[in-house]
Amino acid sequence: MAGSSGLIGTALLARVRVAGHEVTCLVRRAAGAGELRWHPATGELPAGALDGVDAVVNLAGAGINEHRWTDDYKRTLISSRLSTTDTLAAAIGRAATPPAVFVSASAVGYYGDRGDEVLDEESPPGSDFLSDLCVRWERSAVAARSGATKVAVIRTGIVLTPKGGALRKELPLFKVGLGGRFGSGTQWQSWISLDDEVGAITHLLDHPADGAFNLTAPNPVTNAEMTKALGEVLHRPTILPIPSFGPKLLLGGELAEALLFTSQRAVPAALQANGYEFRHPELVGALRAVLSTA
Repeated sequence: MAGSSGLIGTALLARVRVAGHEVTCLVRRAAGAGELRWHPATGELPAGALDGVDAVVNLAGAGINEHRWTDDYKRTLISSRLSTTDTLAAAIGRAATPPAVFVSASAVGYYGDRGDEVLDEESPPGSDFLSDLCVRWERSAVAARSGATKVAVIRTGIVLTPKGGALRKELPLFKVGLGGRFGSGTQWQSWISLDDEVGAITHLLDHPADGAFNLTAPNPVTNAEMTKALGEVLHRPTILPIPSFGPKLLLGGELAEALLFTSQRAVPAALQANGYEFRHPELVGALRAVLSTA
């Protein structure tokens, strides 16, 4: 597993180890028990590292919302994804006994800003920076596909957990009654609970399939609906809309637009066709579940 120390990777690692699987985590620092050091920037992975493994999971990549999107940080976002994925795909191709499945991360940013259009895995990509990044990222992963190895590309939406991501940043404001919709609130948001994110990945490990999979709950909502639901669960008012200029000043226009104001109404058609059953298909139930442990 690459990216095991991230938000999703940490939860996935715990889940598969509890299930009794042996996991080797790829790390850039000195390796400890259950770890293997690699250098994806230079394409270095110990020879034979993937021989005989059942599956490879790639969740590595610099955080999309950790810095303003300067030209330098955009290059970091690109290189951190393509170098890791290229290195893993090449190693899978060289393996004497390759894995049965390669699950590799992507995002619903693949689709760009699409208004009210319902987006399944057959929908074409958008034309902005994140769309282009996801297209290139997925292309790198698909290079590992062969008669022996299936490649499942996971297009993840907003992962709901108080431990990180968008929800962690929003909770302090909502808890004191200062939360509100972003702009008009009409933009669609494709979300998934962390529990379902991990559940969907383990499902794809157990039921390998080629193709792209939207890791989003079957019921996307508008930002206004997301705001109302969060206020309802927290028993707080959500009457103060947040004008677009505020986040754009704080985060930079391009990043704020991509994270908060882009509309993506993605549905998990391929994932459900593969047999996955969601634990949290509805937003209010999902929020209650994730916030019960906050």
